Amino acid sequence: MEVRGKVVVVTGGGSGIGEALCRRFSAEGARAVVVADLDENLALSVASSIGGLAVKTDVAVENDLQQLVEVTTDNVGPIDLFCSNAGIILMGGAEASDSDWQRIWNINVMSHVYAVRAVLPGMLARGEGYLLQTASAAGLLTQIGSAPYSVTKHAAVAFAEWLSITHRRDGIRVSCLCPQGVRTQMLYQTDGGIAAHLQASAVDTDTVADAVIAGLATEQFLILPHPEVADYFHHKASDYDRWLRGMCRLQDRFGAPR
Repeated sequence: MEVRGKVVVVTGGGSGIGEALCRRFSAEGARAVVVADLDENLALSVASSIGGLAVKTDVAVENDLQQLVEVTTDNVGPIDLFCSNAGIILMGGAEASDSDWQRIWNINVMSHVYAVRAVLPGMLARGEGYLLQTASAAGLLTQIGSAPYSVTKHAAVAFAEWLSITHRRDGIRVSCLCPQGVRTQMLYQTDGGIAAHLQASAVDTDTVADAVIAGLATEQFLILPHPEVADYFHHKASDYDRWLRGMCRLQDRFGAPR
């Protein structure tokens, strides 16, 4: 898939990975880039700098995503590439409050479901379309210190897999973006521990955008800005117990005191 001449929507497009994607899609010649973000000022700032369209969107609200698709279609045309990118992290384990679990579930998982409900019918009617789902290396591996993030990112990967399998013969392509540490506010909102460990190998958002463009060009399902994640994933699958022992050592080294 080439971005040139396409209509692209990016949720969480006002900052971080989403902003980098919006700027890169514009530079690649997208016909229109729609910047969707809960923070309308951030969305407007990015959109104005690239000649795009800003739409205030709460991805945890299904009606907002329905409206995002409608506004995009009405103003710039049918959506060729929908990037379901917005996400959050919350630390903690099973003891995290129900409200925290529900919040991160709605944003990290249900936002993908809501987006697909809104955009997929039009793509199916045209017999083509592309879905880019941002998950995380944590969705393939795990996240030390955060059960809610690990669980929801695993679910996001699973949903992307299902979409790819179910709709490939319908002309729908799916990629799942699974970065490890990226130099964004999310990585630096937690001091010490595993966050400090990930910061050492973190890449910038432009590197992630480079990986996305390359992955879309080959219609690759897993897009890994950190190539070593593929090795970790292979080790996990080939000897799960050994991998768990290794992760326990990371927990002992970087996890919160227990």
